[in-house]
Amino acid sequence: MSDAIRILLADDHPLFRDGLKALLASVGDAEVVGEAASGTEVVERTLELQPDVVVMDLHMPELNGIDATRRIVETSPHVGVLVLTMVEDDDAVFAAMRAGALGYLLKGSNQAEILNAIRAVGSGEAVFGPAIAQRLIEYFSSSSGPPQAFPQLTQREREVLELIAQGEGNAAIARSLEISQKTVRNHVSNIFNKLHVVDRAQAIVKAREAGIGVEGSRSG
Repeated sequence: MSDAIRILLADDHPLFRDGLKALLASVGDAEVVGEAASGTEVVERTLELQPDVVVMDLHMPELNGIDATRRIVETSPHVGVLVLTMVEDDDAVFAAMRAGALGYLLKGSNQAEILNAIRAVGSGEAVFGPAIAQRLIEYFSSSSGPPQAFPQLTQREREVLELIAQGEGNAAIARSLEISQKTVRNHVSNIFNKLHVVDRAQAIVKAREAGIGVEGSRSG
């Protein structure tokens, strides 16, 4: 299982962790390398084990999942955090994204959704469960106020940011704009620096709050 996704489970309910372990043991591309029952413990275990993905609950003792995610992203930015929780309010979703979580899924999700989300986060992709994605659409479609212009971005960078906000990966962006993936990576790096964000999830939040990437916002 040398190519398996290495996963650290963080949840204060042992029965839930056992269920996830059983699910992940049933597939050939995932390996649970550790468990944590508190926010403090998951931060420590992440530093120790350096997993590919941390599956993170939000309500845990000692340190909540938002703060634990923030500390993990600060100390181990290569580790992807997938929030798996019962909490689905807008504040929690956006707080998790701002903390650096790459994915947000509800505990009621089916097994295929959970596995696909873990694999996506393990590949560095941002992913949201159907219920969360619908909440994001509703939130942004009801938001009022003029979009922020991000004048520090070039026109091409705005086009790249727009596609990032629509959930496109680098390869798809390169095809859409007819540029190389290396050029896309350079644009993405410039965008992160100019917007003062550390990853795609945070860039998506800023872009969508500014009205970029939502339906009807495509630049001409």
